[in-house]
Amino acid sequence: MPEVTFADISAARQRIANYVRTSELMTSALLNHWLGHEVLFKTECLQRTGAFKLRGALNTLLHARQQKQSIKRVVASSSGNHAQAVAYAASLFNIPVTIFSAQNISKIKAAATRSYGAELRLFPLRDDADIAVEQAAQEPGTLWIPPFNHPDVIAGQGTVAAEIFEQTSDVNAIFMPCGGGGLASGSLIAARHNSPQSNVIACEPLAGNDAAQSLRLGSIQRLTTPAKTLADGAATPAVGEHTYPIIQQLDGFYEVDERQIAYWTQWLQHLLKLHIEPTSAMSMHGVVNYLAQQNSPQKVVVILSGGNIDAQKMQQIWQDDHLIHQPSLPNAPLASVI
Repeated sequence: MPEVTFADISAARQRIANYVRTSELMTSALLNHWLGHEVLFKTECLQRTGAFKLRGALNTLLHARQQKQSIKRVVASSSGNHAQAVAYAASLFNIPVTIFSAQNISKIKAAATRSYGAELRLFPLRDDADIAVEQAAQEPGTLWIPPFNHPDVIAGQGTVAAEIFEQTSDVNAIFMPCGGGGLASGSLIAARHNSPQSNVIACEPLAGNDAAQSLRLGSIQRLTTPAKTLADGAATPAVGEHTYPIIQQLDGFYEVDERQIAYWTQWLQHLLKLHIEPTSAMSMHGVVNYLAQQNSPQKVVVILSGGNIDAQKMQQIWQDDHLIHQPSLPNAPLASVI
């Protein structure tokens, strides 16, 4: 397997520079006061298509075009944000695109995917969609852009962290969600090059903890049933053979239950006044458990990976009022999986 390096991330930044936004860093003075540390937020929820996924999709497509590949159609399998990213990227070059997805795809993400001109094919399970896209990719002139398990995708996602280390300094740790591991892998590579002393820590829904189980057991584990979680952007069945060796080098990894996912989604939407996905917000569970174990003031950065939420998901998030409980550091912090 080809190794992804920081040189690949730098090349990706050059390729995608004219097509993506350099998302801003935000903070909440009130949250910083409550926690006693500085927490910055990388606002990829304001990225074009509403998520960081555009970076990896564009880099893969643009790299293929640079290599003079004959691309007559683009295909991908995705639960939502990657689908939108691939559809938008292909539309920039008037390339037909077909997205394969499970029937439980978020309605708003499905509608957005179609709005970019993609054909959307739905299957009972994510595994069925993955099999179908693999078959479709065999057709001549077809470019398959995986959601995470591809060197160009990992390099594209790594541009998020590369920007962070140009936007701020003295970062003690960066946090991000982990589904298939593309963002976590790219972030680790960028951090090790730009700021080796910075910890790179990922979070995953407990209800879909294939990555955590893989890290515990030392080999890739696959979910046997679809994950039922608010963090649908991280509900992948398994990490990939490209991402797994990289996420094994992470400095921390936390599992997050559904109550904590809803809690932090409510609080970040309230404090930052942004439309933030549960997948993004769950990283705060890792943040507070990490900070509770530190003996000095910390500066951490949380990657807000996306902001695409449908009405049904929003109702689930706000079913209980978590804003009556002010954020604080836990007295008995949870241990990292690794």
